[in-house]
Amino acid sequence: MRDSAYNFNSGTMLTYEIKTHQPGRTYNKPHFFILNKGLNSGKPLDQPCPNCFVITTSSEQARESLYYLCLSLKIGRFFNYYLKGSVIPFICISDAKKVINTALQNNQEQQWKIKVEKLKKINAFEENLQQQLAVIKQLKIALLRS
Repeated sequence: MRDSAYNFNSGTMLTYEIKTHQPGRTYNKPHFFILNKGLNSGKPLDQPCPNCFVITTSSEQARESLYYLCLSLKIGRFFNYYLKGSVIPFICISDAKKVINTALQNNQEQQWKIKVEKLKKINAFEENLQQQLAVIKQLKIALLRS
């Protein structure tokens, strides 16, 4: 399944492919994964997991754009509307494509570039805070064991 949508970063058509990831499979093109089961459905990942889709692109720039687009869609809870299932919620591949394609069509190039840069900074800040929390946890343990 191949989808084309407007690439708001270069003014040309962005071609990407989304498929169900098969464990053990490797990909030659730039790619990333998105969760398709659980309450974090739609969350982009650099490493695969058993319940995910793979999105392959033709370039690293397209991969980065789509990765941050999916991240912003997850944070904005755009995938949540399409979750199905009563015990373990999941999103269908067709619904994931629908969300991504709609977002690609609705984003303007300049606004998106600004949002991507801000998202990168926020992610870096979040990672820093997580590292700080891990150190604080280790300090607590060291204090209680001494």
